[in-house]
Amino acid sequence: MQNQCLKKSMEIGGRTLTLETGRMAKQASGAVFTVYGDTMVLATVTGTTEPREGIDFFPLTVDYEERFYAVGKIPGGFIKREGRPSEKAILTSRIIDRPIRPLFPKGYRNDVQIVTTVLSVDQDSTPDMTALIGASAALHISDIPFMGPIGSVIVGRVGGEFIINPTVEQAALSDMHIAVAGTKEAVNMVEASALEVPEEEILEAIMFGHEEIKRIVSFIEEFRAEALALGLAREKIEFVPEEPAPELEEKVSSVAIDKISEAVHKCAAEKMLKADRENYLKQIKSEIIAQFEEEYPEDLKMITTLVEKYEKEVVRKIIAREKIRIDGRQLNEVRPISVEVGVLSRTHGSSLFTRGQTQILNACTLGAVGDEQILDGLGIEESKRYMHHYNFPPYSVGEARPIRGPGRREIGHGALAERALEPVIPSEEDFPYTIRLVSEAIESNGSTSMGSVCASTLSLMDAGVPIKAPVAGVAMGLIKDEEHITILTDIQGIEDALGDMDFKVAGTAKGVTAIQM
Repeated sequence: MQNQCLKKSMEIGGRTLTLETGRMAKQASGAVFTVYGDTMVLATVTGTTEPREGIDFFPLTVDYEERFYAVGKIPGGFIKREGRPSEKAILTSRIIDRPIRPLFPKGYRNDVQIVTTVLSVDQDSTPDMTALIGASAALHISDIPFMGPIGSVIVGRVGGEFIINPTVEQAALSDMHIAVAGTKEAVNMVEASALEVPEEEILEAIMFGHEEIKRIVSFIEEFRAEALALGLAREKIEFVPEEPAPELEEKVSSVAIDKISEAVHKCAAEKMLKADRENYLKQIKSEIIAQFEEEYPEDLKMITTLVEKYEKEVVRKIIAREKIRIDGRQLNEVRPISVEVGVLSRTHGSSLFTRGQTQILNACTLGAVGDEQILDGLGIEESKRYMHHYNFPPYSVGEARPIRGPGRREIGHGALAERALEPVIPSEEDFPYTIRLVSEAIESNGSTSMGSVCASTLSLMDAGVPIKAPVAGVAMGLIKDEEHITILTDIQGIEDALGDMDFKVAGTAKGVTAIQM
């Protein structure tokens, strides 16, 4: 007897999107074969039945698996099979992760793995957005708790008209490339590059994309309802987070909130540096926990969790309601900036950019056109002559740990800074050289990626590269406490960690060149 399966289709950007479940990968918690044009992606999600012990984070893993047969190619090299993920695969994994991660229940500690395998590629029908939609649908039909679904599109603009999921030909003419993801209610991920486009036009493009996202979300909701009726979707697991005893919570809050509030106000008044502030707040929290150690020896883990929770609440309320930042700055105040160029004697160009306690050492190297990077992937690009690489050594935050190869975060930050500068890089005809920039984050307290944009501009000019305009970047933050909303300029580490939004924007005096949210 043939297994039952469900197929459902809708039109997006002039092409057909089809979701199918019940035919492939049936042992996964959720599996959706996603087809957009001739692009085909198998999206699967699997979750453990028990939480992982001894961790204080959500163990989500997202893998975007590229298969060379998807474009009719055999991998290069001696081994002739796919190896470690390409830079494009890592960046796409991050794009899938970022909008999905916040939609799991707070305190959920079960392992969840999302695997999206690219099986066929139609260059006009982007596989990364197809994978994101497939992952959202797979999560939605699974039994894993998930406050989705989400939808995603790419917005381009040709001749003043916005386009959803532009084709290769349209993308070549477009002055923007904006990947947008979100729920029906809100946008929760933006990854954009643009040719110096004004902010209001970028916003208009994002809202245009969100209207299409609403349609996709409704489509996935209908897909789950139909799959559930056929027995192809699972009922959601009811997740009940661990709650403290009311008596314990009341006692801890009566002590912790006032002490932490007093400490945060002191940090702001004295404008403490990062290390001093962290040590001081750590001491205050340790003193609070010690007060309850004897009375509640079995509940130290819960007490620690409560103290961390109250620290977050207090910092957010002080910023949102009192408009006081923990380092004493005004809401729109940028930290002190200093710049140097020519700091490295034997490089073609170099710079040292410092903004507060974030410091980037950047080097520019020029090579022959033959030094360009050869790309062996699923896209149409075969090489690139401009590269930006980013390194984040442990000493930048005062830590001692092993140094491995570049991680996903480092690759993501490098790519963001690369996109920000790409519109101002001279063409090969005007400047027949390969350009490599390397940003070393030698001190970090927020927004090293945007510091890398600023340092890169300085190094390019120091090397004599005729860029079209200088590019700078800054990280913006948002904190919302009930009806109180506060926007912060040039956020630092703690504001990023405890805030609701991290919005990185780079551009020239004329307009935006890159955004990440």
